Amino acid sequence: MPGRFNRLEGVTYCPPEQAAEYFERGAWVDLTVGQALHQSATRCPDKQAFISDERAVTFREVNELADRLGAALLVLGFKTGDRAIFQMGTTVETAIALFGCYKVGIIPVCAVPSYREIEIGHLTAQSAATGYFVQGGLGSFDLVAFAKYMKERHPALKYLVSANAPPDPAARGLDQLIDGMPLERARRILSDVRVGPEDVLSFQLSGGTTGIPKIIPRFHAEYIAQSTAWVRQIGVTGADKLIYSLPLLHNAGQIYALIPPAYLGVTVVVMPKVDIPRMLELIEQHRVTYAMSVGPVAPQLIAYQDVRRHDLSSLRLFVTMSRAEPLEAHIGVRASNLFGTTEGLVLGSPPEAPAFARHRTQGASGSPFDKIRLLEPGSEDPVKIGEMGELCFKGPSSLRGYYNNPEANRNALTSDGFYRSGDMMTAHVIEGKTYYAFEGRTRDNVNRGGEKIGCEEVEQYVSMHPAVADAKLIPMSDPVYGEKACVYLVLRPGMDAPSVTELAGFLIDKGLAKFKCPERIETIDAFPVTPVGKLDKMALRRMIAEKLKQEAGG
Repeated sequence: MPGRFNRLEGVTYCPPEQAAEYFERGAWVDLTVGQALHQSATRCPDKQAFISDERAVTFREVNELADRLGAALLVLGFKTGDRAIFQMGTTVETAIALFGCYKVGIIPVCAVPSYREIEIGHLTAQSAATGYFVQGGLGSFDLVAFAKYMKERHPALKYLVSANAPPDPAARGLDQLIDGMPLERARRILSDVRVGPEDVLSFQLSGGTTGIPKIIPRFHAEYIAQSTAWVRQIGVTGADKLIYSLPLLHNAGQIYALIPPAYLGVTVVVMPKVDIPRMLELIEQHRVTYAMSVGPVAPQLIAYQDVRRHDLSSLRLFVTMSRAEPLEAHIGVRASNLFGTTEGLVLGSPPEAPAFARHRTQGASGSPFDKIRLLEPGSEDPVKIGEMGELCFKGPSSLRGYYNNPEANRNALTSDGFYRSGDMMTAHVIEGKTYYAFEGRTRDNVNRGGEKIGCEEVEQYVSMHPAVADAKLIPMSDPVYGEKACVYLVLRPGMDAPSVTELAGFLIDKGLAKFKCPERIETIDAFPVTPVGKLDKMALRRMIAEKLKQEAGG
C-alpha cells in the first residue's frame, strides 16, 4: 500500500488526497526504488546492470550488494531517515552505495566531489547529516582526508564510509561493510525496515549559478514516475543501453542513469569523467543506443575530429542540453535538445520527432500530468503563444517547498502553487503537440536599449559557425544602449575567431535579427564553472567588466 513511514520535519509533503489521486491515475509509482531494483533483479537477474572500465555487475549482484550494504549500515549505527553527505563519482560503487541507502531509508545529500568546506559545512548543518560517503582516487584532491577533517569540524557526522580508498581507522570501507554482512542476515534485518513510496528518497540540490545550493527533497514514488516518463518520452525501453559520464549524483544522473536500471532493467555504461575518444569506443564496444550530454560533452564531441573512426551505428539518439543540430550533423546520429530542473520538470524529444522540435526546442514533458505556464516575469500574467515568458510548472514531481528554507519558499511559487523556474521559454505547437524552446534565464538576457536578446538563442546560432566549438553570450555595459552583447568563444582546434563583422554576416545569413548579433568577441580555452560543475556566467560578466574598466583606463 502507498504510504509514508518516515516523516521529516522541514519537508513539504503532498497532501494525502492529492497523493491518492496521483497513485490512482498512475502519476506516481507505488514502489520504493529498493523494491523496484529487487523486481528487476528477479525479472532479469543475469543481465548486466552497470558496466565500467573497472567492473561490470548484474542486476542480481547489484541487488544483493545493496541489501548487504544497507543492512551493514544499520548495524553500524545508521537509522532509517538519517541523512548522509555523498561525495562520490560516476562509478559502479556509487550506484551500489546509493541503492544500499535507498533500501533502508538513509537519505543521500547529493553533493559533488568538487564541493569544499563552505558547501559541505552548510549542507551538513542544514540537512542535519549524520553520515558521510566519499570516494578515493577522484583526481588529485584527497576526499577521504577532507572528509575526516570535516568530520572533526562537525561532530554530528558520526559515520564515515569510503570507497576505492586504502584502509583507514577513521573510515569504514564500502567493501568492508559488504563483506562483513552475509546475505541471509541482511535479508532478515531488512525484513524489519519500513520505507514507503511517499518517503523522501534523496536530498537533491538546486542548480543555481551562484551561492549555496538549496535542498530539494525528492520522493520514491514521484522520482520513479518522472524518470520513467522522461526516458520513455525520448524512446528508451528496457532493451536499451545507455552511457553516462557526468555526475551520477546530479538530478540528471538519477533520472537518466540510476532509476531506469532499477525500474526498467536498462543497462548503463558509466564513466568517471568526460573522455570523448573513450566514450565513443565504449559506445562501439557495448552497442550503446542512447547517450546524454549535460554540459561539456556536446561541445567537446563537436570539436573532436576523428568521430568517423568510430562505429556509432547502434546509437538511436544523443540527447544534449543544446547544440543538437550541429551535434547531429557532426556525428551522423539523431540528436535532440533537453531541459531539466531538479525542482521537477524534464523536457525532451524522441529520435522520430520533427527536426524543428529536436533542434530548436528543448522538447515536451513526458508526463501528461504536468501543467506548464509561461508568465510575464515577476507577474502571474500569461504571455501569448510565441512570446517569451518565464517557465512556471506544477505537477506530480514539482517542488512544493525547499527543505527547511521558508525564506526561499516565499518566492519560489505562484499564488496557486506553480514553481517559478527563472527560465525564459517560448512555446511552439508542432503537429498538435506543444514544445518549449529555452531562451535564457530571467537574468540571462541582454537588454539592448529596451530590446531583449535571449542569450541561449544567440549562442545556438553562433555555435553553428565552423570555427566555434561553443559560445556563451553575456551583457556588457554600454553608455548609450545600457547593455550590448559580448560573446565568449571556445574555438575548434586550429581555427581563428571570426571578426565581429564576419560573425554578424554569418548570423544574419542564418536568419538572426541584426540587433541580436554580438558586438564584441572574446576567446577562452574553457568556460568557468561553479562548484557543482554548472556554467558560471557571472564569472564571465566579471571578466568582461574588468576588461572594459582596464580599457577605459580605470
